[in-house]
Amino acid sequence: MAVPEMEAKKLEKLFFAKRDLNVLAALSQSTVGIAGAGGLGSNAAVLLARAGVGRLIVADFDVVEPSDLNRQFYFLDQIGQPKVLALEENLKKVNPYSTYEMHNVRITPDNVKAIFSPADLLIEAFDSADQKQMLIDQWLTHFPDKPIIAASGLAGFGGNNKLRQRKLGNLYICGDEASECDECTAPMAPRITVVAAMQANLAVELLVKLKGVSP
Repeated sequence: MAVPEMEAKKLEKLFFAKRDLNVLAALSQSTVGIAGAGGLGSNAAVLLARAGVGRLIVADFDVVEPSDLNRQFYFLDQIGQPKVLALEENLKKVNPYSTYEMHNVRITPDNVKAIFSPADLLIEAFDSADQKQMLIDQWLTHFPDKPIIAASGLAGFGGNNKLRQRKLGNLYICGDEASECDECTAPMAPRITVVAAMQANLAVELLVKLKGVSP
């Protein structure tokens, strides 16, 4: 059901009510890149949309499968759809006031710069260790002054006290940096969402600092 223009403007104000206006202004002027739209990427994207980040650039080449629904921000009627298109639909339902730039492509060393260059920072949300390393290397080569927030060690369940954040220059790593996925410790929604939230929360913190706003 469409919302009349005047009601839409009123709704936007209500959507961001009780927010620090300086922080909201900083986030609304920010762009975040997200490489991967699976368990980490889809959940981080929704959190950043709710926070009011003005523009999200998301890239992934995969489609929604039934097994994704136990931990990723998709729904039954989206099975078979490209993840980036399904995610865009969901993000607009959550926050229609931000801009979503979706790329239905496999991320390679040749397109990292072209896709994500407008981003103030990048969230790494891949499954494969090789892909993670490729993305980190490419980002830090092309954009050494921009942060990248990676994830490592999020399989299984429990172990909240083992999850942490580590900084290596402009590379930040969230997770326990130890647990690996196998048939017994495949990613589960609670733990993978916690790490996605850590990535999104850190992104907000860094963006506020980058825009010169005191928290």
